[in-house]
Amino acid sequence: MPQAYDSHSPRSPHSTVRADTRDEPVPPARQRFRRIFDGKRQRHPSGAVTPQLNVLAQYTKDLSFENPNAPASLAPQAQQPNINIQINVGANNLSESEYEVTLSVEGKAENAGSVLFSFELAYAGVFRIVNVPQENLHPLVMIECPRLLFPFAREIIATAVRDGGFPPLMLDPVDFVGLYRQNLERQAQADAGPAN
Repeated sequence: MPQAYDSHSPRSPHSTVRADTRDEPVPPARQRFRRIFDGKRQRHPSGAVTPQLNVLAQYTKDLSFENPNAPASLAPQAQQPNINIQINVGANNLSESEYEVTLSVEGKAENAGSVLFSFELAYAGVFRIVNVPQENLHPLVMIECPRLLFPFAREIIATAVRDGGFPPLMLDPVDFVGLYRQNLERQAQADAGPAN
């Protein structure tokens, strides 16, 4: 009876023998690659532990586009529509060093009291963060992670609006530092409660 094999088996007729290259110098680009993707603690040449932020996955959690008044809404408009955009950031701790960050973007375009289109997008990513001091972890998760997700969410929204029959909606860059500060102030006011 013939034996089963896979392409990674040393006995496989498809496997190749590689020379031992452990003594060869590693190019700088490969060294950076190893530092980024190696889950072990990395040390800077000075001996300090190097902080790491890795994107493990990116995905659309929810996408909705509505064009409720089509085809009338697709006719040329006398004036520019009023477009209202809401952006929120949420995060879940998946493990000791992994976080799911969700960038939620909601928008509505109206003209003369009529809705031209509306959309909702929840775009998320899983990030591994190691060797970051605890006091810097929350700002990193809530500022830098959504900043990395934003260009992809922007493209999804532009495409959805274009596919809905409108010119692509190109969202302006978002100040995630300012958004983070606003949320901290809002949270502090909510924690303080109403003044008597």
